[in-house]
Amino acid sequence: MALDELKSAIPDFAKDLKLNLGSVIGNSELPQQQLWGTVLACAIASRSPKVLRELEPEAKANLSAEAYTAAKSAAAIMAMNNVFYRTRHLLSDPEYGNLRAGLRMNVIGKPGVEKVDFELWSLAVSAINGCGQCLDSHEQVLRKAGVDRETIQEAVKIASVIQAVGVTLDSEAVLAGQ
Repeated sequence: MALDELKSAIPDFAKDLKLNLGSVIGNSELPQQQLWGTVLACAIASRSPKVLRELEPEAKANLSAEAYTAAKSAAAIMAMNNVFYRTRHLLSDPEYGNLRAGLRMNVIGKPGVEKVDFELWSLAVSAINGCGQCLDSHEQVLRKAGVDRETIQEAVKIASVIQAVGVTLDSEAVLAGQ
């Protein structure tokens, strides 16, 4: 199992990450599609080759072809939107918020899976990318759709652990001269 391989690669000084990785994936109460879509989108967003290589096969095995593509789409569109909307939010001139974005985002309206799943994956990726405006937007859509705070927090926990594992493994690889 790739998850076990990934956990075994985590150094002893980051034992909490190893335990958390097993917990947030292995003990998640999310439905399989929400769980593995979140895992895949976050593995992509982490930008860690090792994390993506290890988690992608299991995600692919647990997702339909449509959900697999939608999770990748969530990571892709949020890579763009998180930079764009975070920048508009951080600029001190509020007039940028009145300008038309002019960016294609069709996949958000028609993701190929349940809207709630895509929104959850988008929120998790936005947590990794640090876009407060996107986090608020996706959280509001999820809450209006009846998603509870515990489910939203579960996705954020997955995002935080996958990101931390990626940072740790990639930094260790650099320090080892790989």
